[in-house]
Amino acid sequence: MNHRIDSPTRRQALKTFAGGGSLALGTLAFPGLVQAQTEPIRIGFPVPLTGAFAAEAQAVVRGAELAIKEFNDAGGLNGRKAELLVRDDKLNPQEAATRTIELIDKDKANFIVGSVSAAVQLSVNNVTKQRQVIFNSISQSDTINEAKDWSRYTFHECLNPHMTAGAVARYAIPKMGKRVVFLTADYAYGHEMARGFQTAGKGLGMEVLADIRHPLGTTDFSSYFPRILALKPDVLIVCNFGRDQQIAFKQANDFGIKKQVKIIAPLLMHNGRMVDGHKAYEGIIGGTGYYWGMEATTPSSKRLNDAFKAMHNGLYPTDYAGLGYAGVRNVLAAAKAAGTTDTDKVITAMRAIKGDLYKGNVYMRGCDHQAVQSVLIVESKDRAVAANDQDIFKIVAIENFDDSKLRSCSELGHRA
Repeated sequence: MNHRIDSPTRRQALKTFAGGGSLALGTLAFPGLVQAQTEPIRIGFPVPLTGAFAAEAQAVVRGAELAIKEFNDAGGLNGRKAELLVRDDKLNPQEAATRTIELIDKDKANFIVGSVSAAVQLSVNNVTKQRQVIFNSISQSDTINEAKDWSRYTFHECLNPHMTAGAVARYAIPKMGKRVVFLTADYAYGHEMARGFQTAGKGLGMEVLADIRHPLGTTDFSSYFPRILALKPDVLIVCNFGRDQQIAFKQANDFGIKKQVKIIAPLLMHNGRMVDGHKAYEGIIGGTGYYWGMEATTPSSKRLNDAFKAMHNGLYPTDYAGLGYAGVRNVLAAAKAAGTTDTDKVITAMRAIKGDLYKGNVYMRGCDHQAVQSVLIVESKDRAVAANDQDIFKIVAIENFDDSKLRSCSELGHRA
């Protein structure tokens, strides 16, 4: 829905513009109004184009580009078009803060969307809080929802680890075994994924034999495997991301670990699976926010897939492409519903978001602005049953979410 601002100043300006020869005078009299009506809507987009998460960053940029195109093709906001300002945060919190400050202060970004790292997004969020600019984060994090880090300008489009890992635990532990070992990336994302899985697993009788930590950017996991096997777990739960996950799975396959223990990834990465192929991943169970195979049952997924493929040479959107799309699309949709880019009015419109954009119904929880949404449980396909190179997962279950499966508002430190 489009609304227009109809203040006395605006009406006076329109009367002046309607006076033919008085147009130049009207322009001089109200330069700020004319500029506001014609300037593009700028979306700042800090993501790690270099570093261990570069593949995921490229995916979110593709999704964001589609959101910008669709908004502009539909006429924008009363004729104002949107533009995407992509910046490389280099997977570094300080770099991300610097780029975000530049986007807001120098480039005059109206909104910030992005981040593909739990630690980096908190740095971006700190900047946007201080400058009172809306930030819609598309990275998994529990911390960003907590009152100590959150602000009214903070929105979280992505699943969080409590949601993702909990859904996978509820599906997998009853079916695959209760004796588990964690292989966890030693930073916020890994810690939160392990915690989310363990929280859900307690009620299922899960026994944690060990939580083995590894540094971000590990290239050799072979030293961890003897200890894991010596504990004789039913399941190895790999809580890492990006290139770390790719290397861990490839080496687990090369060293024969998969023949001796089942492997779960609370978040099973689409891009890594595309790069490393069937052999390293086949049989691994995990969670994801989106998979293009939803198009068989979800019309909105089919619409997204078709539009994405048309724009990107037949490539299907990945999970993180879907997040890039939704993160930008929802901010722009809120601005359009509000009829303005005014921050307070867009916040109100963002809080009211509810509907089926690309993966079924999603809504924003009021207390922490978390996007409440489904979690897909997927299994990596065997090469023999895959129809093509992009046919990589089988959806084995979908856990539909509601507030009862989230950490409560009071637990997060919010009043309501």
